Amino acid sequence: MSKETEKRGPKGGGGGFGPRGIGRPVDKAKDFKGTLKRLARYMGQYRWSLVIVFMATLLSTLFSILSPKILGQATTVLFDGMLSKLEGLPNAGVDLAAIGRILLVLSSVYVLSAIFSYIQQTVMVNVAQKTVYNMRKDINQKLARLPLKYYDTTSHGDTLSRFTNDVDVISQSLQQSVIEMMSSLISIIGVTIMMLTISPILTLLTAGMLPLSAGISAFIASRSQKFFVRQQNILGQLNGHVEETFTGHTIVKAYGLEHEAEEAFKEVNEELYANGWKAQFVSGTIMPLIRFVGNIGYVVIAVVGGVFVTQGTITIGNVQAFMQYSRQFGMPITQLASIANILQSTVAAAERVFELLDEEEEAADAPDAKALHEPKGKIGLHGVSFGYDADKPVLKDLNLDVHPDQLIAIVGPTGAGKTTLVNLLMRFYDVKQGTITFDDHNILDLTRSNLRTMFGMVLQDTWLFEGSIKENIAYGREGASDEEIFEAAKAAHVDHFIRTLPQGYDTVLTEDASSISQGQRQLLTIARAILADPVVLILDEATSSVDTRTERLIQEAMARLMEGRTSFVIAHRLSTILDADQILVMNHGEIIEQGTHQELLEQKGFYAELYNSQFVAALA
Repeated sequence: MSKETEKRGPKGGGGGFGPRGIGRPVDKAKDFKGTLKRLARYMGQYRWSLVIVFMATLLSTLFSILSPKILGQATTVLFDGMLSKLEGLPNAGVDLAAIGRILLVLSSVYVLSAIFSYIQQTVMVNVAQKTVYNMRKDINQKLARLPLKYYDTTSHGDTLSRFTNDVDVISQSLQQSVIEMMSSLISIIGVTIMMLTISPILTLLTAGMLPLSAGISAFIASRSQKFFVRQQNILGQLNGHVEETFTGHTIVKAYGLEHEAEEAFKEVNEELYANGWKAQFVSGTIMPLIRFVGNIGYVVIAVVGGVFVTQGTITIGNVQAFMQYSRQFGMPITQLASIANILQSTVAAAERVFELLDEEEEAADAPDAKALHEPKGKIGLHGVSFGYDADKPVLKDLNLDVHPDQLIAIVGPTGAGKTTLVNLLMRFYDVKQGTITFDDHNILDLTRSNLRTMFGMVLQDTWLFEGSIKENIAYGREGASDEEIFEAAKAAHVDHFIRTLPQGYDTVLTEDASSISQGQRQLLTIARAILADPVVLILDEATSSVDTRTERLIQEAMARLMEGRTSFVIAHRLSTILDADQILVMNHGEIIEQGTHQELLEQKGFYAELYNSQFVAALA
């Protein structure tokens, strides 16, 4: 199980989204104010839409606040009419016309409140979606500008989590919390004013219940917090166990460890159940206790309000309205507490997104960078030294001259610097010491895009995306015709296999192309490289995991691909590079031997020892 999964749990984007968000742990931003301001700037371009949202929220909330007072007037008219009738007053009775007018006004208020509520929701959803749309677009563009160093040092899962989970947290929060926050603040102010206009004494009694409710919430939240933290950690462990068991199910079955895997799952699952039950039970007592306190306050207001009615200092309708306001008074305060929790998670998620957007990008091309239009494929390395860390050199004072159409083989043990050399040729990393030239031009003076179009790569780890076989091959060159795709497939010895598939070239590959074999995937990547028609080829042999017949097809396809091109082959099986024009033997970042196969055997050095060991192993 990865530590990343264990640390963040199933989502990786932040917590705080439980029922009302009460008692749940949240990620906290390191720079809350700075991140919040930056997030506000993202929304700032829609300031007029936000003004509309605020005005619609203000009107919707105000109309909603007015409705209890209007309804109370109807109650007062009804009560006064019934009371006068009981007292036997002349022409006594309920003024139905007055009640009708009040109910008409009340209906209008409800309709207007609903209309403005619809407007605020519609406009805010539009603002939120446009904001995260721009954010996703910026992230996507940023990922294209990041150097290979970022991808080498950063977990792919972490980057994906920022792109998906964290942006989703921001999207949900913007759509829900902004309106709730506006509405809650307006409600608190509006309801307080309405209660004060009815009775300052009853308002004071209502406000007196708030400290008790807040104390209960704080006490229970502090007790439940540790259970939620533990629950998130255990959930991460459970997810990690399930992921490892599913991805490694073949090994689990092969070693007969199904029972052990089930027992491990059962143990973690039971611990998750126990902690989850405690967390939910403890946090679940908050709302019932708050309601209990609210009901006590409700009874107190009803009794005191009734006394005021008998004294004639307040109408029965205002008592009814006040009781409704007392219900509304505590709700927005609870909402604000919940929103504060959610806002912490939102800002933490936004901070993670902004950290990605602030990552150091590839250095820009020189202002006078040029593009080669008729490249030949001549490459030179002169005094090249390089290290991923300044104090740990990987390559040391490399010197090499490669002429067009030459086949250069690079051999050496793991960590010798073979892949680093390839990274430098394609400017995935820039040299700090020495010079690399392409057709006698310093590659730092060429645009990266132009330089990289002159290279084609067939790597040991094949990469195919989810799509048709035709689309995967055509990835090598934009605008390629079907006929050119078919010819490239024939040259790669994969056309016959493709045509045996039910949908032929339109067969859709899964994300990891697991529906075809490793050798077939390799041939498809070779077809892609043939279609791209590069000047220079970089080949990382990948025939160790295929059968002999497929290996021969791959070797033939590679030979066809290398015709008329400068080629660099990272060789694992020395038997495949016997005809190389030059063989570079690398060790500890240096070229320790250089020459043809025969010349290196005659030297009886590192290469000869390596070749003979493979030859003996092949005969064994």
